[in-house]
Amino acid sequence: MRHMKHNYWEGKPISPITISDSMTITQLVDEVFDGMGFNAKRLAEACHLFKTMIDDNSTVCLTLAGAMTPVGLGGGIIQMIENGFIDWIVTTGANTYHDLHFAYKLPVHQGDYTADDNELAENDVVRIYDVYIDMQRTLIAQDKIIQALTQKAVERNKFPEKYSTAYYNKLLGEGVLETAKAPGCSFIASASKHDVPVFVPSFADSSVGMGTSYLPIMANAGSMSGQLNPKEFIDPSPTMDVLESAAIVHNSMLNEIPRGVLEVGGGVPKNFLQQTGPMISQIIGMECPGENYVIQVTVDRPDVGGLSGATINEGKSWGKIPKAGEGNVIPYIDATVGVPIIFAYALDNCKPRKHRRLGERLPEITQELIEAARMER
Repeated sequence: MRHMKHNYWEGKPISPITISDSMTITQLVDEVFDGMGFNAKRLAEACHLFKTMIDDNSTVCLTLAGAMTPVGLGGGIIQMIENGFIDWIVTTGANTYHDLHFAYKLPVHQGDYTADDNELAENDVVRIYDVYIDMQRTLIAQDKIIQALTQKAVERNKFPEKYSTAYYNKLLGEGVLETAKAPGCSFIASASKHDVPVFVPSFADSSVGMGTSYLPIMANAGSMSGQLNPKEFIDPSPTMDVLESAAIVHNSMLNEIPRGVLEVGGGVPKNFLQQTGPMISQIIGMECPGENYVIQVTVDRPDVGGLSGATINEGKSWGKIPKAGEGNVIPYIDATVGVPIIFAYALDNCKPRKHRRLGERLPEITQELIEAARMER
């Protein structure tokens, strides 16, 4: 008899699935998806891993690529924040911008992805695949709201000399809570309320960045010289973003708190979160094993060399995870399908957690990182 190095038959047998008309989300995941193969099995593993992050009291980060809020995913994020399941967020500016439409009840509707885009443009309709947004009533109206909220914060002397995008979004969320018709529909408002930092590392690459860049132009419209006053620029510091995000990871390390991340898509948010490990180990020189738990929900391929499709295991060589093959899973599935199932499973199986309120602690823990870094030199 040939010697078998591995027991290839230790996995549970696969049987034809049984679906009932009264299944809960937990039963669907545990009794159907978990007994299958392919991405159904990976999605079940992702649900279980997200539950593990929460149950282990991990510091949990959500990274959010693309434009997920226009299709309504922001509602699920709000529920995760309210239940204490997400402690900090890294996102594109598109998600923060479109998130605010719902707080101010601006038109966002289901549309037709086969529509004539020339005709849509003639009627001031902006299309994101099968989502329609009104140019005048939504986008331009939103631009004016963001500019007004930002200008009010300027007039109240809310901006220090140096600040991060998390600080800016905290102020923006406060403005939404004050002025919006439905602030409960905005994850930016919810994050601000619960001191969940929201970083936008590509701030300039968004309508929020475009809108706020316009403020100093208008402030100096009557100037004879036409010169802009640098003090009037809304200019979040990339340096502060890097330091504060690394400080969150460093603080968790000091307090021996596990760290987890749910990556929705890839892009800049994925890389920005994953660079916190190399920032601490490669740049500062302190040992940092990376994230303990990582889930990425994506449809991107790894073989074209982009970070969005890079496997989590590849991050081991960069110091982004402690060990390849452990504590991470990638369901290759549309995020608009996979992420709501992960969220629903968490709501069905996890008790609400106390909010960490990392936002109000950022100055303290950032200084903590700076002092630790100086001691390494």
